[in-house]
Amino acid sequence: MSSDMSAGSSPTSEDPYLCSICLTVFTDPVSTPCGHNFCQTCITLHWDRGHPYKCPTCNEDFTTRPQLRVNTLLRGMVDEFKHEAEQKAKLQAARPGEVPCDVCTGTRVKAQKSCLMCLLSYCETHLEPHLTKRGLTRHQLVDPVENLEDRVCQTHNKPLELFCRTDQTCVCSLCPDLDHKTHECVPLMEACEGKKAELEKTEVEVQQMIQSRRLKIEEIKKSVKISKDDADRRKAEGVHVFTRLKETVEMGLKKLIKEIEDKHKTTENKAEDLIKDLEQEISELMKRSSEVKQLSSSKDHLLLLQGFNSLKDCPLTRNWTNEWVLLPSYEGAVLKAVKQLKKKLERMMKLQQEAELKWVQQFAVDVTLDSNAAHPNLVLSADRKQVYCSDVRKRLPNNRKRFLKCLCVLGKESFSSGRFYFEVQVKGNTMWDLGVARRSINRKGAVLVNSYYGFWIFGAARGSLAPALEKVGVFVDYEKGVVSFYDVKSAALLKSTTCCFFSDQLHPLFYTGPNRNGTNSAPMVICPVVLSA
Repeated sequence: MSSDMSAGSSPTSEDPYLCSICLTVFTDPVSTPCGHNFCQTCITLHWDRGHPYKCPTCNEDFTTRPQLRVNTLLRGMVDEFKHEAEQKAKLQAARPGEVPCDVCTGTRVKAQKSCLMCLLSYCETHLEPHLTKRGLTRHQLVDPVENLEDRVCQTHNKPLELFCRTDQTCVCSLCPDLDHKTHECVPLMEACEGKKAELEKTEVEVQQMIQSRRLKIEEIKKSVKISKDDADRRKAEGVHVFTRLKETVEMGLKKLIKEIEDKHKTTENKAEDLIKDLEQEISELMKRSSEVKQLSSSKDHLLLLQGFNSLKDCPLTRNWTNEWVLLPSYEGAVLKAVKQLKKKLERMMKLQQEAELKWVQQFAVDVTLDSNAAHPNLVLSADRKQVYCSDVRKRLPNNRKRFLKCLCVLGKESFSSGRFYFEVQVKGNTMWDLGVARRSINRKGAVLVNSYYGFWIFGAARGSLAPALEKVGVFVDYEKGVVSFYDVKSAALLKSTTCCFFSDQLHPLFYTGPNRNGTNSAPMVICPVVLSA
């Protein structure tokens, strides 16, 4: 029989095609004179071994060795049966992830059960002995599983049926009497109930982790979209500005070339006029010269004397002594054009700065000072829009919000997303600092004012600034991590910090600096935002 025929074929359906000698499906079937069929190899070997010339099925004696004939009809039927059996075996073959039968050879059929005693998995055909034979019906069958050796006790070679809660491991029925004598051992089903509850809890946590990561994906996608939209806006703005810049430069160049060419053309026209007049006089003089030569060579004495008076003097001509071409000066023409271009570029830059300021001003928010956070030396106005430093330290409750060392006060409002903008008048204050800070900053001890400790600020206390600086705008883009400072009067960008990691709610921060006996008493004033024209 072909090895593949063992894979999932029905015994009943095979019977008509089984050789009675090898008990497998016929291979090259031949017939004896009595009409019985055998594999050609099987019957030939049977008689070659010295057996009497008998039919192995009906025992009919033959006086001489029979001449075997190939049973072409049966061979065709057997070939068709083998083909159908192979197709059926392929359909029943175990797919990836399914447990195959350990007995099947060739195409391995999907297993129906696994035996914990035999440590083998069986398809429907090879499982039959476990369902019918008395010695095998006592074996423990389970749904098909891989790695059956992991389900058997390595010490006692018996199925793992119990769970040791002490050692948190599966054991067989003999282990509690030997290696786990004093341990708490329970049936696997009972142990699974508690484990299932833990797994359900784990599943909830895993689902929460999945959800949080999905939300993070959406957050990242949203950030990418915001970045793309802003990039597109900035690219369009850049194309517009640089197109205008290119046009301005080209117009300046054309104007410069035209001015130079016009000067040269004027000089050229003047020279052409002079040359034309000179050539006219030369023509007249050459004519006189010809007449003089002709008269001088005349043999007619009367004619010479009569014409002498009219030709003896040179013709009246223009005095060319003080006539010349004034060469134009091109010195400074390029520098002048560059200066004009610079003025235009400065105007364009001014317009661009104003447009930038106007754009951030649309995110203006109302900010008020938090009196509970103000340092005891700071004085706040009744509307909580102004603050200055006094030499007198007030006795105030030491709540968790209040600054005790640093002369600071926070805005009452907090921000944890989006964009926001506010303006503060700093005119007259020589020690101010301004910006934003995390809610969680240190307010009690000495403050290290930098981004590592949650401060993003700018001001006179950070370094030298133009004394004319009067009003400062503060812009924050939380998602992009950007903090920018603007001179509202000139619309100039003073400073911009990018890649900030906020990770907390942000509050506007105001640092007045010490009073210094009244020399630094000008207040910092939160101003209403008026959109730039």
